[in-house]
Amino acid sequence: MAGQMKGKVALVTGAGSGIGRASALLFARTGAKVTVADLAVDGGEETVRRIRDDGGDATFVRCDVASASDVEAMVARTVETYGRLDYAFNNAGIEGTPGHLIADVQEEDWDRVHAINLKGVWLGMKHELRQMLRQGGGTIVNTASAAALVGWPEGSVYAAAKSGVVSLTKTAALEYASKGIRVNAVCPGFIHTAMAERMFVTYPTLPQLYAKMTPTGRVGTPEEVADVVVWLCSDAASFVTGVALSVDGGLMAGQAAPPVGVGSE
Repeated sequence: MAGQMKGKVALVTGAGSGIGRASALLFARTGAKVTVADLAVDGGEETVRRIRDDGGDATFVRCDVASASDVEAMVARTVETYGRLDYAFNNAGIEGTPGHLIADVQEEDWDRVHAINLKGVWLGMKHELRQMLRQGGGTIVNTASAAALVGWPEGSVYAAAKSGVVSLTKTAALEYASKGIRVNAVCPGFIHTAMAERMFVTYPTLPQLYAKMTPTGRVGTPEEVADVVVWLCSDAASFVTGVALSVDGGLMAGQAAPPVGVGSE
């Protein structure tokens, strides 16, 4: 897809690491100008540095996706810098504190995970859609999770938020299809990211367990998810909208669920 997105503008949240960084780098390699958004300044600026070192064009915006004013400013900064917004990847997310049965979940954990993983996606779409309506079209991809598609023991908070992302995605796809705007979600399975690494500290046997549970026999990479994200934004997926696409090495084909929740962003 090198050069296919030349002259286009992409916005990626949670772009300071993991799937977000891999996607921002790939958008840039295809020719898009990229707004790199993250709450982590060092990680976001490192992503921008890598893009620029590779000859691309990128701008960092510090953004807490749970903040309405931050998200509005993020989109406004993108348009102010690059003139438009063609692709938005709402990827920022946290895992919260998994490993608890529903009756033992703390309200504070529920509120924080939903503020970032669900409200953050809604806020992103709210302002991205408004800009895309003004310019006559665009494409949005949201990060959901395999956890959104099945029951997820001891991961109810994360799974519930990601299930909401799937519902928002499908609803937005229906509401805006006639306006030239496509909206899809990716549902990563077990992906080797910093979020997963934090899970592995608490549950050191998880890497082997996840590899065993995944039909392909391994966990995925952020780059493998990024390939799907950028494809969904591209003209090659012009007739694809409203899907929650599993990127999981076949995990959901057997509808397997692990003993604890896991995040992938």
